[in-house]
Amino acid sequence: MARKEEPKIQPNNELEQKIIEAFEVFDHSGKQVVDVREIGTILRSLGCCPTEAEVQEVILATENKEATGNVPLINFLPYMCKAMIEHRFYPASAEILLAAFRYFDKDGRGYLTKERFTQLMLEEGEPFSQEEFDEMMQTALDPVTSNITYEYYINQLMVAPKHVYEIADMFEEERKKLEAAAPKKKRASELLREAQK
Repeated sequence: MARKEEPKIQPNNELEQKIIEAFEVFDHSGKQVVDVREIGTILRSLGCCPTEAEVQEVILATENKEATGNVPLINFLPYMCKAMIEHRFYPASAEILLAAFRYFDKDGRGYLTKERFTQLMLEEGEPFSQEEFDEMMQTALDPVTSNITYEYYINQLMVAPKHVYEIADMFEEERKKLEAAAPKKKRASELLREAQK
């Protein structure tokens, strides 16, 4: 028997809209499902900076249990809303990035050579994939000097449209205001006491 198609999920707020838009780019079937191999890319397109272990954690938490290998939007959306509100996978600040680049710039020249940067990104720590690295180099590499002038590169990284974490913060603030403004629900015992008076 053919599985009934799920109704299209409609966003309730700007945060959900951003997450759905990022997800739909990789939903090639249009059935609100993506391949698990796309999750890291989706997270990064949202401005998240997860480690590979964190990507696996997201997959484990959101993967379709009946048909492994894919992640349905209905699982991904609530998980990611919560993660964004909690600031999980938050990118490093400009100060932290600058300190890291300066650590590797032993001579204090203000740049790393293409060769050294390639070695750091592809071979040390948690290496980037070749695809991720190539994308990074489009922004990082100075075409004239073939070096990575890291203060310029960091400034490029920090110039971004309204960050999804800011949207998550606004959403959470609004939720708290609504919660505070809502009348407090009374417990059954309180209602009984009032009724007995």
